[in-house]
Amino acid sequence: MPRALRRLAGRALHLYFRLRRGMTLGVRAAVLNEAGEVLLVRHTYTPGLHMPGGGVEPNETLVDALAKELREEANIMLTRPAVLHGVFLNRHASPRDHVAVFIVRAFTQTTPKQPDIEIAEACFFPLSALPDGTTPGTRRRLAEIIEATAVPAEW
Repeated sequence: MPRALRRLAGRALHLYFRLRRGMTLGVRAAVLNEAGEVLLVRHTYTPGLHMPGGGVEPNETLVDALAKELREEANIMLTRPAVLHGVFLNRHASPRDHVAVFIVRAFTQTTPKQPDIEIAEACFFPLSALPDGTTPGTRRRLAEIIEATAVPAEW
């Protein structure tokens, strides 16, 4: 799909959610393995590398949404509950957008994720050498988690 069309689709989705819902809520996961790596995904419809995640649907809990997004975006299955890191207002997306970030340390990956219509790439990267293209928000959340610093209210 051409880049301009992907961006247009992303903007259309945000407009739809803005009109459909008074507030949007999403989840993201810092999936950390024992090798000191973090799982990052590159979506086909927005630039940059992000923690896996997505929107919370009506009648869906945060935990259910997190498990669904990890399964869909990276073939990750939780083996113990994720730990809530924080809930952030994401003014960059919308003044109504909130994101709950979880820390995942206990998981299995059934198979490496193959690219599809939504996910261009899903790979583990060393925390000590995050790749170019890792979004600033992702970098901030990972720094807070690794350095155990204060959690701000905004993304």
